[in-house]
Amino acid sequence: MSKKALIVQGGWDGHEPVQVSEIFKGVLEESGFQVELSDTLDSFLDGEKLKALDLIIPVWTMGQITNEQMWPVVEAVASGVGLAGCHGGMCDAFRNCVQWQFMTGGNWVSHPGGDGIEYMINIKKGSSPIVEGIEDFPVKSEQYYLHVDPAVEVLATTRFPVVDGPHATNGQVDVPQIWTKRWGAGRVFYNALGHHADIFEIEPALEIMRRGFLWAAEGKEIAKKEGAKVYENLRKMF
Repeated sequence: MSKKALIVQGGWDGHEPVQVSEIFKGVLEESGFQVELSDTLDSFLDGEKLKALDLIIPVWTMGQITNEQMWPVVEAVASGVGLAGCHGGMCDAFRNCVQWQFMTGGNWVSHPGGDGIEYMINIKKGSSPIVEGIEDFPVKSEQYYLHVDPAVEVLATTRFPVVDGPHATNGQVDVPQIWTKRWGAGRVFYNALGHHADIFEIEPALEIMRRGFLWAAEGKEIAKKEGAKVYENLRKMF
């Protein structure tokens, strides 16, 4: 039986959510997924439907999410459904929703210099099969400075500062750009690349997304086999 994925696209048009979603849809279908594409956050309202999925991909920047829309996602991922996304579409999705940030593992705070900055993605060797065999590679895009959950497993970083600014007086710092984490029985994958759809014309950028999708989606079946802990009454925990 093929795995099922939901892509929810929208928010700020500058991040080309429609184009990015089509790329992700193609990647998933090539891997045998059944893919539903939605342009409304109300797709998150049906908690039982979400729990029947293998993967949820948000492609939604700078939006507003209600508690009624957010909690079913949080609960579905905790039950074993994978969550994966990129750039602002996942970690600048809902700035006012700290529960979303807790689940995803980080939140965008700045991109010094704006778009068109040349910088390196530095792969953390041996960190995960998601980046196995991939070398460091340059990009020209927004360089994302994120506040990051210390619990994440970092797969790649980028070094600041490239552009001068008040942050530069702190000296050099490596900021996570690609990571995984767990949320209950669910697997979470994030890649900070993706300001515009054309970033995925860079082969390693697209390959990392493909592997991240597969890794996140595999978690549900593995969690069932391992008898992962099921968290009840999540809405009373936080």
